[in-house]
Order: sequence, then structure tokens, then C-alpha cells
Amino acid sequence: MPTLLLTGANRGLGLEIVRQFAAGGWTVHACCRAPQSAIDLQTAAAEVPSVTIHALDVNDFAAIDDLARELEGTAIDVLLNNAGIQGSSAQDFGNIDYGGWAEAFRINTMAPMKMAEAFTGHVAASERKLIVTFSSVLASMAENRWGELHVYRTSKTAVNMVMRTLAPDMAKRGVTAFNIHPGWVRTDMGGPNADLTPSESVAGIKQVIEAAGPAQAGAFLDWQGKTLPW
Repeated sequence: MPTLLLTGANRGLGLEIVRQFAAGGWTVHACCRAPQSAIDLQTAAAEVPSVTIHALDVNDFAAIDDLARELEGTAIDVLLNNAGIQGSSAQDFGNIDYGGWAEAFRINTMAPMKMAEAFTGHVAASERKLIVTFSSVLASMAENRWGELHVYRTSKTAVNMVMRTLAPDMAKRGVTAFNIHPGWVRTDMGGPNADLTPSESVAGIKQVIEAAGPAQAGAFLDWQGKTLPW
């Protein structure tokens, strides 16, 4: 059974990833900040014995190291950095929450790098050897024609560069790192008018991940596997 380590597993896309990957025969290490209140995730884990829940706040880098030590000796086929925030509502020119901007960079940009540093050995010991980070089409400089959302956009553009830069470093260890835009999804973050259901998005993401290999190193893909412009 291949093994997935997932952050932000308690709701939305993360919860649907747990459900679909576990149903597909994967062992899932599902991480969230407060497992005791993650009722839907607890229910999913109770139904499928291949799901293990871990308490992890990706804003706490020491906790990331602690989890890496706890899972020492566990081969992780896919590290999927899903946890992220949209950030403060004050994101437009003339009304920027700079403290919130720093927090968004720590969670959306720095935490995926920290996860990669902490778990590279686990991933390198696996068969599939993938580090995947959720980005957004809003991170694309080529597609940005209407401005706004400075905080969220820049934190995701920065994580694109993190994974793009990490890719050749990881390739030396046989590990493939790349970014995926999951689409505009009807979650708490995406809102009720989004194009996709979580089920539709994750079904596509799962296919992309299961087909991925060294050819995808440093790529910026969407949920259907199409290459997005930087």
C-alpha cells in the first residue's frame, strides 16, 4: 500500500483527499491542528483502518520536526502540502494587514519548505518519491490581470518558486517536487459559487499524483494535469 502524508486534513479538500486515497488503497497519515474537534476526520478514520490522525499545526516548525521523528522509519510515497490560509480580509492596496501577510507567508510558503526538509528522508525511502504542494492559479503572474488579493497571491507565487527551486535539489535524491492548482472548489475558502465540488477536484488530483514521476519535477499543474503559466 502506498503511503500519503497530508496536512490540513480536517475539512474541505483535505478531508476529501483522506476519503478518496484511503478508499483507493492508500495508507494515509492525516494531519490537522485539533484532531479532537475534527469530527468528520475522526469518522473517516474510524471507517478505514489505514487512516491515522496526527496533531500538527504547520505554523509550529518544532512540531513538524517532532512528527518527523515520530514517523522515523516510515516510507512516505507522497508528501502533500495542503494546509494553507487565504489570509486577512485586508489584502488590497491601501488596506493591507502586514501582520497577516507575514502569517500567510509562514503558513503558505515557509511551512511547505519546512515539511520538505523534515520529511525528505521519509519520501526518499519510498517507491513513488513525490512532494506535492497545493498552489493556485491566482499565483500565476501571467494570468494576473485584475490585481487584488495581494497577500494570498504573493504567498502562493512564492511557494511556486520554493517548489520550483526545490525540484533540482530533490532530484539528486530521486524525489520529484511540483505544484498543483486544485481548481476553484466549493469549500469554505472557495465559496459556494466555485466551479468544482471537492469530490471532482480530488478525483482529478489523485489521477495526477498517481501518474506523476520525474517528468513533473518543478511543474505547475492544474487538477487535470495541465501545465499552468508562471
